[in-house]
Amino acid sequence: MRIAVTYENGEIFQHFGHTQEFKVYEIENGKVVSSEIVGSDGQGHGALAGMLNNHSIDVLICGGIGGGAQAALMEHGIELCAGQSGNTDEAVEAYLRGELVNSGANCNHHGEEHSCGDHGDGGCHSGGCGGGCHSAGPGFEGRNVGKTVRAHYRGTFNDGTQFDSSYDRGEPLEFQCGAGMMIPGFDKAVADMEPGDSADVHLMPEEAYGPLNPEAIFTVEFARMPGAEKLEVGQRIALTNVYNQPIPVKVTDKTDTTITFDANHEMAGKELNFHIELVEVL
Repeated sequence: MRIAVTYENGEIFQHFGHTQEFKVYEIENGKVVSSEIVGSDGQGHGALAGMLNNHSIDVLICGGIGGGAQAALMEHGIELCAGQSGNTDEAVEAYLRGELVNSGANCNHHGEEHSCGDHGDGGCHSGGCGGGCHSAGPGFEGRNVGKTVRAHYRGTFNDGTQFDSSYDRGEPLEFQCGAGMMIPGFDKAVADMEPGDSADVHLMPEEAYGPLNPEAIFTVEFARMPGAEKLEVGQRIALTNVYNQPIPVKVTDKTDTTITFDANHEMAGKELNFHIELVEVL
């Protein structure tokens, strides 16, 4: 496992998008075996998630972070522990003990009064997360809660279309059960399984990425967003909020004078199906 922490003079830097350095820790058997300082090259919010992915980072510990950056980290399967402060070494040790709590972040769309809520607060799906950051107790019991497990899965929509599969990648997903690193329904499904068990689960949106949030859909006049008239319905872009943080959105409608964006997660509001096979409890 590799953990990155936003870094400045030994402390957790408080603005993810402006961090100049990360301290990267190599973890083996739950212990720090080495660390190094890695420059961010001043890449900014959107590119930083890709940069961390290129460095094979599994977990990011940071201070403040916007919803767009959180969504980008989730897309790369990087677990997030936001809202942290203090000494970086101590934060990593606290993470390894399972004591960090991800606070999430709130943001507004392009300066408009539309709250986008929390993006990826303590939750990720089938993306290779691992560690001990959580948002609250799991709210369920099982023999595997608190343990690191490895599971194969195949995810499909109700029409049978596959959206993800660890089988295709040839590597089981490793995560800590009950730590809030998975969508709730997936986490619950493995909580009481034994190695070799398999299960087929159908998840309603509340057990997956949540229902669609109507407040995350907003309309802007072209006069307030020069150049937006060139965008096309269905196109995905990143807008910038008042804190200069990127917010990934999809163009859903367009008139002669306005354009409408949807900042919901692409899986929000969807029912999901998983075939899950528990491979190992570590």
